[in-house]
Amino acid sequence: MPKNVVAVFRAKGHLIDSGLMSDAMEAVQAAGATYNVLRLEIGKQRTDESELELEVISPSQKIYERVRADLMSLGINETNTEDCKLDTVDIAGTAPEGFYSTTNLVTEVHVAGQWILVEKQRMDAAVVVADGRARCVKLRDLQIGERIVTGYDGVRVTAQTTRKLQESKFGFMQGGASSERRVAAQVDQVVRTWRQVRAEGRKVILVAGPVIIHVGAAATLASILRAGHVDGLLSGNALAVHDAESAMFGTSLGVDQKTGAPSVHGHMHHMRAINRIRRAGGLQQAVEKKLLKNGVMHAAITAKVPFCLAGSIRDDGPLPDTVMDLIAAQARYAEILEGAGLVVILGSMLHGIGTGNMIAADVQTVCVDIHPAVVAKLSDRGSAQSQGIVTDVGGFLTALQQALSEPAPS
Repeated sequence: MPKNVVAVFRAKGHLIDSGLMSDAMEAVQAAGATYNVLRLEIGKQRTDESELELEVISPSQKIYERVRADLMSLGINETNTEDCKLDTVDIAGTAPEGFYSTTNLVTEVHVAGQWILVEKQRMDAAVVVADGRARCVKLRDLQIGERIVTGYDGVRVTAQTTRKLQESKFGFMQGGASSERRVAAQVDQVVRTWRQVRAEGRKVILVAGPVIIHVGAAATLASILRAGHVDGLLSGNALAVHDAESAMFGTSLGVDQKTGAPSVHGHMHHMRAINRIRRAGGLQQAVEKKLLKNGVMHAAITAKVPFCLAGSIRDDGPLPDTVMDLIAAQARYAEILEGAGLVVILGSMLHGIGTGNMIAADVQTVCVDIHPAVVAKLSDRGSAQSQGIVTDVGGFLTALQQALSEPAPS
């Protein structure tokens, strides 16, 4: 008869308010193990954190390994402090079997008797240890001879827990998405976070979809960019294409933006806009030659806001500025995201999810979309720190621009 495997796990944070404690107990039972609560200290004040020690009894080694992996993904760690196990990369771009695959939670590894904070935290990476430091590295970037963490021993992650305020007002980062909340209240909270993040020296990055152009909000976003509120813009070919179409022809997808009626031969406009930008040599050159006189990309270029347009197989053209090498586009996205404290995703599921996979859990994220399923999908794909706002992106940007333009409360 297999011998039980007994291990003790510890967690600290707003365990009850965040639901983490119930998630942990459910994970243990779902794997086929049982638990005993050895210690539970519940915070007495609103800002106090709770502490939990959970004894887990697994009927087999296999079940224990499943429970340990599931609990660690939540940020609940085994209490032992063994050094992490390291193995050597023998083929460039691949990891040894059993390598530790990272989450977006803050992670430490135990090396030579000390805990080391893992740098460049992101999900779906390996952890390379060298010269007393540890960092996340994508599989494709692993080099022969590098030492990477394997298994779960000596790995510690920090749970991302947040109090759920028992108030009627909107509480930022409470999770979930609802069209019932007042947009104005949500925008006010986003702006407070926006200002706080920038005051701390961290960046605010926007991830924008072409719907911004379609709904006639290009001028509003351009105003926000020109005002110096944004530290980076991430998008795809379509945003810039339809932005140029709008600036040059007054249409988006061939629809007149003043009347809402299809323009004669309007379906050709975006291709004519692409051709003009390509003839000029790119967006920067089109601005310099005054072919592109307004819009989102004009504002980003004149305000010197770093941007990256990541290409896809469906792109028309594409524009010369669009990075069609996927690996190069991912690298440029990651470069712009370095030092981010707030990411606001505006009507872009594809690039929004991609960006969410590149940032750590402590980077506050807001996803704005008219479709609740799009807002929920980001959280479903692992970015649990994402706060959803279900509303029209154009209306949100109008309220955002107005709130950002007002003096900050003293």
